[in-house]
Amino acid sequence: MSDSSLHLQNITSRTMHINRLLNSNYNSSPSRTVYSDRFIPSRSGSNFGLFDISNSLTSVEGKEDGSGSYHRLLRAALFGPDTPDKKDSLTPPSCRNIFRYKTETKRALHSLSPFGLDESVSGISHSPVKAPRKVPMSPYKVLDAPALQDDFYLNLVDWSSNNVLAVGLGNCVYLWNACSSKVTKLCDLGIDVSVCSVGWAQRGTHLAVGTSSGKVQIWDASRCQRVRTMEGHRLRVGALAWSSSLLSSGSRDKSILQRDVRVQDDFASKLSGHKSEVCGLKWSYDNRELASGGNDNKLFVWNQHSTQPVLKYCDHTAAVKAITWSPHLNGLLASGGGTADRCIRFWNTTTNTQLSCVDTGSQVCNLVWSKNVNELVSTHGYSQNQIIVWRYPTMSKTIVTGAGDETLRFWNVFPSPKSQVMRLEVQAF
Repeated sequence: MSDSSLHLQNITSRTMHINRLLNSNYNSSPSRTVYSDRFIPSRSGSNFGLFDISNSLTSVEGKEDGSGSYHRLLRAALFGPDTPDKKDSLTPPSCRNIFRYKTETKRALHSLSPFGLDESVSGISHSPVKAPRKVPMSPYKVLDAPALQDDFYLNLVDWSSNNVLAVGLGNCVYLWNACSSKVTKLCDLGIDVSVCSVGWAQRGTHLAVGTSSGKVQIWDASRCQRVRTMEGHRLRVGALAWSSSLLSSGSRDKSILQRDVRVQDDFASKLSGHKSEVCGLKWSYDNRELASGGNDNKLFVWNQHSTQPVLKYCDHTAAVKAITWSPHLNGLLASGGGTADRCIRFWNTTTNTQLSCVDTGSQVCNLVWSKNVNELVSTHGYSQNQIIVWRYPTMSKTIVTGAGDETLRFWNVFPSPKSQVMRLEVQAF
């Protein structure tokens, strides 16, 4: 045997011996240490966190990390984002290199979820920020209204469902068609009688006119003819409200008369309770409740069959003329007080409680609730004569004008259901 063959046998035996030693150590040791070659380094032992380089996870490590993120997300959704993790309390803080000056950015838990996280958990809204709606500061139309009585207790302007405006000027009633801008003189009551209130029927074809003599006239606006005249009040009629074929009239004689215009009788029932002039009347949208306000600083609520008020509110400190029902929430009623009160109060008639109160700084003359958005507009008299748009229930406000003269002014205030501007007509005093 040659020397070269002997040398190869020795190398082979040594190699086999080393392999047996390595295999025995691998099987007996619970952990395996992987050493890097001088040309192919091992990445498992490298600390890439010192260099701000993210180490790629293996498939098993990736699954574990995803499972942990899911559990953290689920825990935050169920128990809140501030719930501590048990593992965090048991795990010591990781060491930080003193030469690392960059703070690691923590990702929010809900960023891993394809559906996001509820606002109550994360406190962040994922919906796009809606730009605030701009309310114009000036009217788009101004009409002269000579002989318009400057009397807080009268209701001399009403807008019909057919887009026709009725205005009481002195002893006459005029109609203004918003579509054609045509002005029509409906009636002239004479020298000794003046117009104290006007009110359109819900269909917009008939107009009720309250007079200073205590009579109520009903006119057919399409033919400019008087249909009938109803008596019953001893003094002026300053408030009118329709509920289908039922007409309610409030007078300075402290009473409210319920009139069924389909029958010959002047009135069907008489509501008593106010101690002074009735200056505000408004039926709810379901026609089940009638709200009345008086110069006795009282706000009453009546039902269809009662002759006594079912609810009484005595918190106002001045006359209650401005009344409106919410078209969005059943039983939500808003009322405004006069100069000594200046407040708008909100009532829940289903629970008989006052919800809130806001001081407007001026006499509240009228209130109108939008049918499309949860907002209402208030018109004011002394001392600032402004018009304010309120967002309910936050009651954030926008003042759109401030003037007191014999004019009728019109604003684009409320949006339509299709986010297009709709014209809402408001009286300026």
